[in-house]
Amino acid sequence: MPADPRPTLLLTRPQPGAKRFAALMRGWRCVISPILRIVPVDHDASILGDAQGLVFTSAHAVPWAGPGRGRPALCVGAHTAREARAAGFDVTEGAGTADSLLPLIARAPVPLIHAHGRHLAKMLPVPGVVVYDQKAVGLSAKAKALLADPGPVILPIFSPRTATVLSTQVADARAAITVVAISDAALRNWSGPARHAIVAERPDAQAMRDAILRLRPQGAEQS
Repeated sequence: MPADPRPTLLLTRPQPGAKRFAALMRGWRCVISPILRIVPVDHDASILGDAQGLVFTSAHAVPWAGPGRGRPALCVGAHTAREARAAGFDVTEGAGTADSLLPLIARAPVPLIHAHGRHLAKMLPVPGVVVYDQKAVGLSAKAKALLADPGPVILPIFSPRTATVLSTQVADARAAITVVAISDAALRNWSGPARHAIVAERPDAQAMRDAILRLRPQGAEQS
């Protein structure tokens, strides 16, 4: 039996992000196999609890920053902003990149603390506290079987860290891989095989979806 020519999405971002993106990609066949597991890192919680203002470049950091209590928080993008608002912060939203936070930091009326992960793509000009780590996890048996088949696979890459970890895990893949990266930084960290690679127009999930839809071959199933 010939290989199915339709592309499959291999979603490797941490949960619940992978399931959230799969729901956004309704009508596509998805294999979910997170390769990063978010784990807390011991830190002095009083530093964040007493901070006058916070900076969040990932939603993963929000739960470790204590109750918002109306404190100002600069958030990298829409999803992080939603999580921070739900935690009680007074949010100012950036444009999806750490660089977009720089003018907001410069205008901040209070001192800021950056709550972030151990693997930081960009240092910001404020004190930081590491509150979580992204531990590498091996691909699932289902994901490995998908990559061993010569059919087309689309890999959405949501961070430079994902690109680095996943590159080594797909090095021997037989699949015809297309990489869709959320940013130039994420694509620069990709060293694995790829027939084609593109960068989303904006660093957010909707732009990633739009980029993937533009790749959809004629005749792929709709729903």
